[in-house]
Amino acid sequence: MMLPALAVVAGLILLVWSAERFVDGAAATSARLGLSPLLIGMLVIGFGTSAPELVVSAIAAGQGNPGLALGNAFGSNIANIGLILGLVALVAPLTVQSGVIRRELPVLGGATLLAALVLLGGGVGRLEGGLLLAVLAAFMVVSVVQGLKAGGDPLSSDTETDLAAHPMSLRGALAWTAIGLVLLVASSRLLVWGAVTIAQQFGVSDLVIGLTVVAVGTSLPELASSLSALRRREHDLVLGNVVGSNLFNTLGVVGLAALIAPIDAGREVLLRDWSLMAAMTVLMVVFAMGWRGRQGRVNRLEGGALLVMYLAYLGFMVALVVGAAAG
Repeated sequence: MMLPALAVVAGLILLVWSAERFVDGAAATSARLGLSPLLIGMLVIGFGTSAPELVVSAIAAGQGNPGLALGNAFGSNIANIGLILGLVALVAPLTVQSGVIRRELPVLGGATLLAALVLLGGGVGRLEGGLLLAVLAAFMVVSVVQGLKAGGDPLSSDTETDLAAHPMSLRGALAWTAIGLVLLVASSRLLVWGAVTIAQQFGVSDLVIGLTVVAVGTSLPELASSLSALRRREHDLVLGNVVGSNLFNTLGVVGLAALIAPIDAGREVLLRDWSLMAAMTVLMVVFAMGWRGRQGRVNRLEGGALLVMYLAYLGFMVALVVGAAAG
């Protein structure tokens, strides 16, 4: 029991560190190659902060634990909205000014509904996984086209400031990208082994472990980057980070895992986990888009409500683990 627990802790620490190196290297490489800061923020950084979920889920599916992959994706989305956005808004209210985020929020809502339609069949097969990846690819193409045409958006200046904080030569950027990617894979394998072993010893499903321990751990890069953006008062980057990460998780992480190995999902995933994820997504959209002439923002009360929802869910999941261990 001690060795798997150490593997989870060491894997999470190395995962967070390597993800940061990968994001810094990939963003600097893209900047050196002449991509616009807005495009880098939307795609490179958005994908990079979801890299832990993507690699962990791909390895879990390849090793015959697709439930862990699905739990990681949905659990990370719930943690991104409840823990990260809720906690950050509780520290300082977030004002939404970017038109890019306003366009992405309805897309995230559509992706969440698509996930429900896929789950109605009792799981995510290879065909459904391919469909999710195709939708993500289409979204990325549209984002690239719109990003190249965009100008004067607040998110663009925010991202440019974020990139300027990490100056790096092209050679150094390529090196850190490669090192970060290698360590991402290694730490993910370590984390998956430890998490699956613990799940087997406690008698709980790998889905539950994915929804709790692994989900929180792989969401740490988003928390770190969001707090960093908050310190620089770049509010749009905080919400953009959460929205972009959840899009990649819902479409890319689940889609890739299902393409590697079909995922069997019980009704409780749709009724419990997806329902909470959908409810929190709707609340985030309502808060960020604004209503009745109100400017889009996430204030402390709204952030606190999201955080309470997440803590209640986490407490329920922990009770499941404890109950299974006691039984």
